[in-house]
Amino acid sequence: MYYDSIAFLCFFLPILLVLEGCVKGTRGKNIFLLAAGLVFYASGSFHALILLLISAVINWGLGLLAMRERKAAVFLAVVLNIGLLAAYRYSDLWLPAVTAAGVQLPAAALAMPAGLSFFTFKGISYVVDVSRRREAGSRSFFEVLFYLSFFPQIMSGPLERFEAFRSQLSMRERSAVRTARGLRRFVLGLAKKLILSGEAGLVANAAFSAGDALDARIAWLGALAYCLQLYFDFSGYSDMAVGLGEALGFHSPENFRYPYAAVSISDFWRRWHMSLSFWFRDYLYIPLGGSRKGKWRTAGNKFIVFALCGVWHGAGLTFLLWGVWHGLLAALESLRVLNVERWRKTAPGRVLSRVYLLLAVCLGFVMFRAESAKAGFDMLSAMFTGFSFTAEGNLLLRRICGSYTMLMLAAAAVLAMPVLPALKKRVETLSPGMRRIAEGCSCLAGLLLLALCFAALASGGFSPFIYAQF
Repeated sequence: MYYDSIAFLCFFLPILLVLEGCVKGTRGKNIFLLAAGLVFYASGSFHALILLLISAVINWGLGLLAMRERKAAVFLAVVLNIGLLAAYRYSDLWLPAVTAAGVQLPAAALAMPAGLSFFTFKGISYVVDVSRRREAGSRSFFEVLFYLSFFPQIMSGPLERFEAFRSQLSMRERSAVRTARGLRRFVLGLAKKLILSGEAGLVANAAFSAGDALDARIAWLGALAYCLQLYFDFSGYSDMAVGLGEALGFHSPENFRYPYAAVSISDFWRRWHMSLSFWFRDYLYIPLGGSRKGKWRTAGNKFIVFALCGVWHGAGLTFLLWGVWHGLLAALESLRVLNVERWRKTAPGRVLSRVYLLLAVCLGFVMFRAESAKAGFDMLSAMFTGFSFTAEGNLLLRRICGSYTMLMLAAAAVLAMPVLPALKKRVETLSPGMRRIAEGCSCLAGLLLLALCFAALASGGFSPFIYAQF
């Protein structure tokens, strides 16, 4: 079950909100939400639920151990959590040998559970934080299980620290205003996923499977469309996760801050999937030495972090190349070979820094999306050399470049920039009466978006969140 499914929108979510509101006391609400989260997760796969419970037991136990034996607990947490994740992520590497030995594993046991990466990373952060500060942990298995299985975050984050989550277990408030604000944020994320990302995805899929029709026009259109698809798919999910938490009285960390408005790769990763970036910073980059051991070590540490980030996304060479590309650019920026800070001292330089960032990210995402490294390089080659236009290419362009599609892509390109925050600041300068009118218009816009989302669900096939596979 996903947040953009009919089952969730029409049954699970309304029933959850009503029943949670009827439960008395914060502890009772916590128990109810834990049970609801386990039911939500088990609806996708009972096997996945078993793995989640095993992970919770292991990390809770390692947290208790970390209160006494810091190094041993951290070592075991890394080995066991990463080992579990790697076993699924890289099953293509070891499964043939197991099959050749005559061992047949059930298909359900081989499917990578949705959200495995995220509750695994949460488990590591929990044990490491406890090893650093004993009070950062808990002796309550209930609290640790609730933290790992909190259903707004379990599928694809955001990655929240245990201490920040635990502080809300006894001190939070769910009000009508807060619930309405959270649901409006949820609807905005739903619209990002179903309307903007969905339409961009149709163009990207057509371009990346163009075959002999691929030329520079289609390649650039597909690459840009995929940038928009991925951003609105994942930021849409994050809005839905944050909104669901808000509707239930929980605060969740923000995950996106208009990354396409960044001016460098480093700035981009301070805005894109922020909770994962902070996780790699706190649990990998800083332990490697961070920026404390000279510029060359700093550049090397950044390169290692990004390369491992690519490996985390998957076993394919495409993900490694994507991570290496970002790591190389981040290292060059750190060494001032790409001196973005100096560029930004002049007006042309500020334009150059933004063009550089968008081009670098776009080229990287081409490899990220490609089915293979060869397909990725073919796409990149077509972007810069494919100027021999064919009848097949013309036909494909006419098929995918309808007026509605182009309108949605244009809207996505505009909304990928910080237009809404600027509009919000403008509204805050209005008189109280005008602000109330603007608030009413915002609610009506939310209802209209919800209606459009249901129309999109009714007219199109189901498309899972891209980051659900990670």
